[in-house]
Amino acid sequence: MKKMSFLLIAVFVLVFPLSAMANESPMHLPEGSDKGANMHNEAGIKHWGMGHAEEALKHFKEAAAADPSIAEIHFNEALALDKLGNHGAATKHFQKAKDKAHGNDKILKSPILNGHIGH
Repeated sequence: MKKMSFLLIAVFVLVFPLSAMANESPMHLPEGSDKGANMHNEAGIKHWGMGHAEEALKHFKEAAAADPSIAEIHFNEALALDKLGNHGAATKHFQKAKDKAHGNDKILKSPILNGHIGH
């Protein structure tokens, strides 16, 4: 019985962080952001919600082209890249998001971001 309890606890500890990461969603841009960036970001969020990660990524890239200074855009781009299995590029964009976060706890405390780049 002790072995079974230990095994269940070990599985929970290993699986819980993965399930927490899987539930993260793209972020909306801060109020007053570039209109073009916001338009593409919102389109990306819409496609993400429909399960179209590739199409979402295209829009997040367009948003970044309009204003590369916004942390939320890099975070969203990283989420899509991660979903598509491009973990190296995702890590780079998660780092950019962290660097540009300006205290945004949703970015800074993101399990998936911290899973890619550490704390």
